[in-house]
Amino acid sequence: MARREKKPVHKVVMTEGKRQIIQQLLQEYDIETAEDIQDALKDLLGGTIKEMMEAEIFLYYHAIAIIK
Repeated sequence: MARREKKPVHKVVMTEGKRQIIQQLLQEYDIETAEDIQDALKDLLGGTIKEMMEAEIFLYYHAIAIIK
């Protein structure tokens, strides 16, 4: 059996700007647990994800209408 080639691990460079954003999130959302992080991400990204899904549905139904 052939060995699969390992993919390199993506390493994120922690810049000062990223460090400041993280500190602001920790303070703004009073993050202490993993659940706090999940809630903060839902709050921050919930509207964006909803808009993306609505756009996807819109395109899907229009594509079907064109095909018919």
